[in-house]
Amino acid sequence: MSFAFDVNILLYASDTRSPHFERGKSFIESCIAQKEVFYLGWPTVMGYLRMATHPAVFDHPLSPDEAMANIETLLNLPHARFLSEEEGFWDVYRATTAEVPTRGNLVPDAHLAALLRHRKPDRETKCLNIKGVPQSPRLPLMFFSATQSFS
Repeated sequence: MSFAFDVNILLYASDTRSPHFERGKSFIESCIAQKEVFYLGWPTVMGYLRMATHPAVFDHPLSPDEAMANIETLLNLPHARFLSEEEGFWDVYRATTAEVPTRGNLVPDAHLAALLRHRKPDRETKCLNIKGVPQSPRLPLMFFSATQSFS
């Protein structure tokens, strides 16, 4: 099964004051240790860099170097992959969102789901929230909505 990180899990795993910190950090650590392929999308990475370094989001924001080092820790793993749009992405996005009204906060999630579906159309994927409760099976992606170092 393939999965991609939602920006929230990265933020939770970086914010020691978050009520989800332990769970987020534990999840990231398990992804590092397990060797199952996981994906990071550019929108997730840029959202993380924007929010983890912003003083209005965290009481003690990360420095840009700290936030980038966290991303690099993940990207340097042999089982980490980047998701990016390629030719034909729009058709996959439209198919992914055809059965689910996609607006507002669901758009970034659907974007990641379509990226993963476009990248690995033959692989099984799953959609979960941070509590492990299945969400819409029509969005094919494992999401974990969730500041400190990942390494």
